[in-house]
Amino acid sequence: MITIHHLNNSRSQRVLWLLEELEVPYEVKRYQRTKRLQAPDELKQVHPLGKSPVLTDGGRTIAETGTIVEYILDRYGNGRLMPEHGTEAYWQARHFLHYAEGSAMPPLLMTLVLGRIPEEAPFFLKPLLKATLGKAQSAFVRPQLDLHIAHWEDALKGAGWFAGDAFSVADVMMSFPVEAAAQRVGYDNHPLLRDFLRRIHDRPAFRQGLKRGGPYDYA
Repeated sequence: MITIHHLNNSRSQRVLWLLEELEVPYEVKRYQRTKRLQAPDELKQVHPLGKSPVLTDGGRTIAETGTIVEYILDRYGNGRLMPEHGTEAYWQARHFLHYAEGSAMPPLLMTLVLGRIPEEAPFFLKPLLKATLGKAQSAFVRPQLDLHIAHWEDALKGAGWFAGDAFSVADVMMSFPVEAAAQRVGYDNHPLLRDFLRRIHDRPAFRQGLKRGGPYDYA
């Protein structure tokens, strides 16, 4: 049976959701972040990088969300949640499957990191760091984030899904950056993204995956 090594408040939540959508039996082994929000050392016993998610299936161990998702679809999907091969929707799904981690997440991570640095600095450095890093946020990071958010909103025009006319793996993968950006910058001017979040939150499989993964906070 599949085991998902799941770190609280991490991108591995999408893997649990995918398995619930496909109705594939699995087990969850939970790990808790340290006080510095890092993964615990015990995850290195599963994979040398000590990151999450990690999937184990029999004697096979697979890391990286995109690879795990492709493995699950290939072995257990039976053609579900991936548009027909070769269609435009298929290549859109492929784009978002890899884009979600490769391009969408870096500016979101930079926003998180730049925001945390002043919090952990000595008190006499906090004002200077907040001012300096705030300028970096507004001059470099936020424009990039706005560019990506516009791409997401545009992709949802039409059917309201990221790849074609139906819910697919693209929507599962994009859920994390869309949730994270909602917490960081909000979607006051992006009604399609607000509606997307409402609809995925209403999915029974999403709720069940969240129940199995534990309390969650995208911020």
